[in-house]
Amino acid sequence: MTVKQLRAFMAVAQTLSFVLAGERLFLSQSALSLTIKGLEQDLGGRLFTRTTRQVRLTPEGEALLPLARRLLVEWDNTEDELRQRFTLQRGRVVLAAMPSFAGNVLPPLLQEFRARHPGVNVTINDVINEQVLDLVRDGHVELGITFEPAADLGLAFTPLYQDRFVAVVPANSPLARQADIGWAQLLAEPFIALQRPSAVRLMLEEHVKQLEPLAHLPQGQALPVAFESHQLATIGRMVGAGLGVSLVPALCIRQMFELGAHCLPLQAPVLERAVGMVTRSEHKLSVAAQALYDILLHSEMPTTPNAAFGAI
Repeated sequence: MTVKQLRAFMAVAQTLSFVLAGERLFLSQSALSLTIKGLEQDLGGRLFTRTTRQVRLTPEGEALLPLARRLLVEWDNTEDELRQRFTLQRGRVVLAAMPSFAGNVLPPLLQEFRARHPGVNVTINDVINEQVLDLVRDGHVELGITFEPAADLGLAFTPLYQDRFVAVVPANSPLARQADIGWAQLLAEPFIALQRPSAVRLMLEEHVKQLEPLAHLPQGQALPVAFESHQLATIGRMVGAGLGVSLVPALCIRQMFELGAHCLPLQAPVLERAVGMVTRSEHKLSVAAQALYDILLHSEMPTTPNAAFGAI
């Protein structure tokens, strides 16, 4: 059965007249008769009895009538929903983002998206970098915000900005009174790190290995880790309590200050990583996800730690 055949059947069944049904559908009587005949041939029997004076439904036609009515309602609803999705009158976007981005950058961008497309709902998974990549790769989300992934993961990456790491020290520490801090001085303190396999943790360890050997570090130890945590917010509170120091993306500067810690620029060599959007390679985004992607791509992003420090 085709939708055209069902609409023709419904028109004849409701009017019990091929003339009136043809006028309703803007079809000639011959075209309407051929459509009904084709439907009857497909189903294997007569749906109408027809004389020169009247048209009646057969028992099989009576059985088809409520089914056809329900099918056409569902079809029309489906057409309407998809049309609204394509025109962004409704829909849903699911994305994953690192907590630092989700909490510090995303809210005003979502406000702009909501203002443009109030009928589209957005679900945010604020998870660590590795989970963002897994959710995108497995198809659970269309769009992810994360550090630039390895090329062998098969993900498309669109950079948004460069995030530079900054030092985090207790607000009441003598270190907090400095204009900046060197690596050797920072790593002489008890270090609070994200737990493995955090991408931030791995970045820091790889970067420290490339520095000039630091005499105070045991052989083969990248960081003098005293405490570990799964969340940057917990690290901020631990530093604020005087338990040690840490390194975080500059995106978290305001959050660290609010948690009672103090942030300092790092002396050279600086540690920077690109933050951007990841999608599955060769995968076309839904209309709603593409609209959010475009807002992220063309919005003003964080620039340098200096700008972030100036905003505090």
